[in-house]
Amino acid sequence: MGELLFCCPLCGGALTRQEHRAVCPQGHSFDVARQGYVHLLPVNKMHSKLPGDSREMVEGRRRFLEAGYYAPFRQELCRLAAACASQLGSPAGKGLLLCDAGCGEGYYTAGLREALPQARVCGFDISKLAVKAAAGKYKSVEFGVASSFAIPLGKASVHLLTDVFSPLAAEEFARVVKPGGFFLYAVPGERHLYGLKELLYENPYENPHRETEYPGFRFVGRTAVRGEIRVPDSQTAVDLFTMTPYYWKTGPQAAQRLETVEGFSTEIGFDFLLYQRQ
Repeated sequence: MGELLFCCPLCGGALTRQEHRAVCPQGHSFDVARQGYVHLLPVNKMHSKLPGDSREMVEGRRRFLEAGYYAPFRQELCRLAAACASQLGSPAGKGLLLCDAGCGEGYYTAGLREALPQARVCGFDISKLAVKAAAGKYKSVEFGVASSFAIPLGKASVHLLTDVFSPLAAEEFARVVKPGGFFLYAVPGERHLYGLKELLYENPYENPHRETEYPGFRFVGRTAVRGEIRVPDSQTAVDLFTMTPYYWKTGPQAAQRLETVEGFSTEIGFDFLLYQRQ
């Protein structure tokens, strides 16, 4: 039924889709879910029954993102992706492969698909629940369950790899991005969600300013996007909270403060760091 963009995580062979499974020439077989995604995270790489984001986190993120609070970030991500495609000689993305590492429920991946309609776009995440949500809604993108530290894509196969607040796997990113291709990395600005931190912590802190070189990549430039949003109620506050690293780090007493909040304003800010594969 057609060759997939993803390759076998066990041997690196091409994967062909057959009904409800994907099979490589060596006979390794992987489940293809009803929503269309393929599960490519080997059992020995799963550190829990359902690694990654929970259903609560996935649903909260989808509600928050689809309400448009982070729309300026998606717009800038897509503008930068289109600029990369133009530098590669394909403004609409024809002949290009884009990969969104740690794609979550697919909000940013879908934006890339719209920005470059002729490109082939794939996304993966370690969370089966997030990928299920992404694949159920965005049918023109190929989704898989996989880890950034063992990406099921061939060497030098990707023209543009994006990573929006997902774990950084520099060696794997360098392996899969073509020479001359691009890596676009979104990191939080110094005062991103400072208003949320003021509710959670007695001593809120700014995020570190990142300027990091990665082997195999040349740093091209930084684009900052800044703004302010009004979080109107406790449900939206909790949805935002579940998207952040603070969800894992903050004690229950601090988190409970959000359940009674009537609304607050906060600064938001992404820095997009662009690298080119050498």
